[in-house]
Amino acid sequence: MRLLAFETSAKAASVALFEDGKLLAEQYQNTGLTHSQTLMVMTEQMLTQCDLTAKDVDAVAVANGPGSFTGVRIGAAAAKGFAWGREIPIYGVSTLEAMALGLGIYDGFVCPVMDARRQQVYNALFYVNQGTVTRQTPDRAIALDDLKNELKNLEKPVFLVGDGSVLCYNTLKEDIPNLILPPEGRMHQRAVGVGLAALRKETSDDPATLTPNYLRLSQAERERMERQK
Repeated sequence: MRLLAFETSAKAASVALFEDGKLLAEQYQNTGLTHSQTLMVMTEQMLTQCDLTAKDVDAVAVANGPGSFTGVRIGAAAAKGFAWGREIPIYGVSTLEAMALGLGIYDGFVCPVMDARRQQVYNALFYVNQGTVTRQTPDRAIALDDLKNELKNLEKPVFLVGDGSVLCYNTLKEDIPNLILPPEGRMHQRAVGVGLAALRKETSDDPATLTPNYLRLSQAERERMERQK
């Protein structure tokens, strides 16, 4: 099975292609251009370099949130359009789980963090034992103080990953000495993790009902609800 994976949940965009569980190719771009400008161009280039076309793809996966509202929407729309057009399975996966799998550590905790503003991060916690990744918490929006209280009781190394890594590291490192900031090239969301998360799923999703998981309302929606009170 050839699986095409999209990642657009933050500022960078990436695509990856797997064949029977093996990574064939990946393209990553963090130039500030909008995902609508880069995503399908990267996809076409990657498939061409692999001497393949869209007709050779058997399934598609996408980081389905949390993340940037606009970015997640673009990725989900691209994946759903691809699945509908080709009539192939689609897999929506947690952005945070994909980040944990993509980091690729062998032992310790992985703490994906995405800046959710208002002194909060989108977060989940995963434990890695001999390379096996086990979820410890659900996806959530959590205050930095609450995250600190949770992490300071962990004895093994805690690896940060995601676009909120530097923020969390600088805020929490004095209280959590076992906190580790990965190198820049390993820190951010990548489509490889999305593909790995999709390969763990036993069933595909329905493209008609697959909707992004934002974890909380957008600012416009919050302001509208406040006006209606």
